[in-house]
Amino acid sequence: MTLLAQTAGTTLVMLMATDVWQRVRDGVTQLWRRTQPERADTVAAELEAGREDVLAAVAAGDQETLDELTLQWQGSVRQLLVARPAAAGELRALLDRLDPDGSAVRRITQRATASGQGRVYQAGRDQHIAER
Repeated sequence: MTLLAQTAGTTLVMLMATDVWQRVRDGVTQLWRRTQPERADTVAAELEAGREDVLAAVAAGDQETLDELTLQWQGSVRQLLVARPAAAGELRALLDRLDPDGSAVRRITQRATASGQGRVYQAGRDQHIAER
């Protein structure tokens, strides 16, 4: 359940700044309407506000805000799944429709510091080093 909530929160935030935004908003709102109808309007408003925050953060290169929004949505989804465990299947299906190849959650962040004679080698995939 925790992994699904993490994946969902990350996917939602990453897709808020894309051209599938309306499908994201509609799909998530419909999920809440079916599982927790009393919260659906609030979630819809939070999605709209979140999108504005995501767009501003992306434009400013503000990764900290994106991380905070991701954590917020992970928490919201986790709360939904705790209250309505049966919603997990529907959530997985929604994520598969919105992000079929999983590209929204494949994000790599690397930071490294080298000093003196130190070297840093980083790769997001395969790396081959042939020093002589």
